[in-house]
Amino acid sequence: MNDGLEQFEFASLITAHDDGNYAEAVVPPIFQTSLFTFSNFDDMISAYRGEKVRPIYTRGLNPTVRAFEEMLAKLEGAEDALGFASGMAAISSAILSFVEPGDRIVAVKHVYPDAFRLFGTILKRMKVEVTYVDGRDEEAVAKALPGAKVFYMESPTSWVMEAHNVGSLAELARKHGVVSMIDNSWASPFFQRPITLGVDLVIHSASKYLGGHSDVVAGVVAGSKEMIARLKAEAYPYLGGKLSPFDAWLLIRGLRTLPIRMKAHEAAALTIARRLQELDVVGQVCHPGLANCLPVGLNGTSGLFSFIFREGVDIRAFTDHLKLFKLGVSWGGHESLIVPGEVVLQQKAQPNSAHAFGIHARSVRLHVGLEGTEALWSDLQEAIAVAS
Repeated sequence: MNDGLEQFEFASLITAHDDGNYAEAVVPPIFQTSLFTFSNFDDMISAYRGEKVRPIYTRGLNPTVRAFEEMLAKLEGAEDALGFASGMAAISSAILSFVEPGDRIVAVKHVYPDAFRLFGTILKRMKVEVTYVDGRDEEAVAKALPGAKVFYMESPTSWVMEAHNVGSLAELARKHGVVSMIDNSWASPFFQRPITLGVDLVIHSASKYLGGHSDVVAGVVAGSKEMIARLKAEAYPYLGGKLSPFDAWLLIRGLRTLPIRMKAHEAAALTIARRLQELDVVGQVCHPGLANCLPVGLNGTSGLFSFIFREGVDIRAFTDHLKLFKLGVSWGGHESLIVPGEVVLQQKAQPNSAHAFGIHARSVRLHVGLEGTEALWSDLQEAIAVAS
């Protein structure tokens, strides 16, 4: 990593809460409780007046959840963070905290499909306009930003994996007084720390690499104390997308193995992407690591990428013959997954980002898991041979 956060420092941040406060337990406990009581009247009134920050009700504050939030904030280089019950709860709460009816959002193309649906349904009914731009075209971004309230990014973007110069885009947003947000789920804070690049708010679907075991659905937003306080004031308590103590505990467990998992995902996916690139039946491989160099601030690549088959390959036969790669959405866990572009093009949920952004019908999205590079490559080879 070339941004000063070496692996030893990363490990130190991950273990920051292992400080012996809980009977010398190696793992922080789960405070599985809905509420916290008070010793006396003065103690209670002090808490309600805000004179003393302490747990009252788990929807507002819980020690296990707070431990995860503080850990994630440190990993991202942020002042504070806020956990949510899902990635979409994190996205919607962040967006709704900074826009009002009549406002405009600028978003990069190829955003996460459900974020696209949020923009095209609820925000549309709120009379919030969304302008989509190519994040690689900084001139186009600069022209779109004046008058906008929020600039929403992903880098790399969903499905096509376009990597952007996040620092330059964040600087453009700041120049025009626009709040910048980025979904950093793909890279994780191990490979990309957008706060250090000037982004205001960083969002994660913590269900992905932060959790890493496909057993938790969660989200998190990191940023300055001021901006996180704005989320806490309205969207967080009133929309109710609260992260549970047990899920927070699972996320703490996941963060501890994040560096080693990300390196393993990166190595396996890069190897497979390069081999796919050499096959005659493959027309294009969309993986940021295949470029001559990564954008400034992106210090590695994860296990998620896509490729496009040429005509003549039976994609149904290809997917049905796979054994290690399973047909399934989401990603970030041990298991390797595949989603054909033809499937998302037929999805009934509207609006459909695959249609809006022109996802190729012969494309395939892979998540390369941790089963072993050669075993996964053999699985792909056999399925391609059958389908060709």
